[in-house]
Amino acid sequence: MGDTAWEQAQDAFRIESKCISEFGKRLDRDSFDRACGLLKDAERIGTCGCGHSGIACMHFAHLLCCIERPARFISPAEAPHGATGFLQKGDVMVFASRGGKTSELLPVMEICRSKGVHIITVTENTDSPLALGADVVLRQYVNRETDKYDSQGTTSTTSLCVLFHAIQAALIEETGYRNEQFAVIHPGGAVGERLNKKSH
Repeated sequence: MGDTAWEQAQDAFRIESKCISEFGKRLDRDSFDRACGLLKDAERIGTCGCGHSGIACMHFAHLLCCIERPARFISPAEAPHGATGFLQKGDVMVFASRGGKTSELLPVMEICRSKGVHIITVTENTDSPLALGADVVLRQYVNRETDKYDSQGTTSTTSLCVLFHAIQAALIEETGYRNEQFAVIHPGGAVGERLNKKSH
């Protein structure tokens, strides 16, 4: 490996570390509080995004299930073909779109609005259609992507995932979720072995 490639690799750590540090300082507490309130009270939660945002939304749905908040990722391709039937009035849909204009998500948002589903949008663009149609907007912060062209979905994906991690951490506190509950639903693997040793 050449020195330039190694330096680019090291830059990735510096860029993403700086992003996460700054994001925590910039996060609006009122919007975060309202988003957590909706998620805490929802009977069902959907997540929806495309590309890297979609992958992060899949991760978020799993995180929510891990604290027994029933959630599923709803594919933007399947959503307008019946999958939004999972959500009922009073439930929550979380959209993630850095630019807030992802065309595949706009019809899904309209379905959710017509069904009385609460909408949380995570985006950098608070003037975008997905932001303007939301009940709560969580403004994402990204300094730059890690590649030299500033074009790959790297830092933006990390920042989105860390926001989802922060929401899960807050919901654990707000709902009183206990590790003993997690031990019941996660008996598998090394984590399950550790949890269940402690619970007996």
